[in-house]
Amino acid sequence: MSADTDTKNGWLTRLREGLGKSSSKIAGSVAGLFTKRRLDGAALEDLEEILIQADLGVATASRLTQGLARTRFDKEVDSDEVLSALAEEAAAILEPVARPLTVDGGHKPHVILVCGVNGSGKTTTIGKLAKQMKADGRSLMLVAGDTFRAAAVEQLKIWGERTGCPVVARDTGADAAGLAFDALKQAGSEGVDVVLIDTAGRLQNKSGLMAELEKVIRVIKKVDATAPHDCLLVLDATVGQNAHSQVEVFRDMVNVSGLVMTKLDGTAKGGVVVGLADKFGLPVHAVGVGEGIDDLRPFEARVFARSLMGLEA
Repeated sequence: MSADTDTKNGWLTRLREGLGKSSSKIAGSVAGLFTKRRLDGAALEDLEEILIQADLGVATASRLTQGLARTRFDKEVDSDEVLSALAEEAAAILEPVARPLTVDGGHKPHVILVCGVNGSGKTTTIGKLAKQMKADGRSLMLVAGDTFRAAAVEQLKIWGERTGCPVVARDTGADAAGLAFDALKQAGSEGVDVVLIDTAGRLQNKSGLMAELEKVIRVIKKVDATAPHDCLLVLDATVGQNAHSQVEVFRDMVNVSGLVMTKLDGTAKGGVVVGLADKFGLPVHAVGVGEGIDDLRPFEARVFARSLMGLEA
């Protein structure tokens, strides 16, 4: 067995274990509901409620159950059959959004702005992405644009040391836009491939945050009119349905180009990923199931859908 296969199998195991809280909630409830039971209207209502409680959301839960009903209504079904069918329906929703994050070599540097509320895992995500991109042979620069939190700056510096990437930072309270401007100028002169910019995430002061993010983007465009080339929104899966409002808020502030879902290993709300894909259709670039530097991987629709339903991927 190759090292790549070992790595792949290890990741599948971690993903399945990470989604254990979510999958046991769904699979356990479905097993209790279907023991050679006819799939009638009442069963569909009960099944829809199970999916809503697993944070798929009302509209998505209805879509999945209706998909099941199209082929199996009024037939006797067992729990494995139901879970397999739900996994197929979920995978069909997820397939169009499962898109890896790609670096465009035509931009030097390729600028990635990373957004999200405080505590969502932005800084850790930047560190993990930096490690992967460095392994692909790219040169990187990390920018500590969350200048309001000294802890965020220190955390990014630690990731810089771990990954061997330079970190551009200023004193706490410094102008984030000015910092981004200087960093991009430096990156351009040094021929850096990728610049990853951390940003503040103080949602309780939405108007101030919006003004700051707009200013950062405006200033970035003075250096490169096409930048930022990606605007990633990092979402903490443990917030469940609140992730929907976060997507709406940040989408209004910046042109969110894709999502990264973190902390799937600490929640029974993993179904929210399906709901987000169904509602917003934004690319899901990566998912995280742990704190380790290798615990962030490209999102795979079918593997995720089957793991969510407690099935072998």
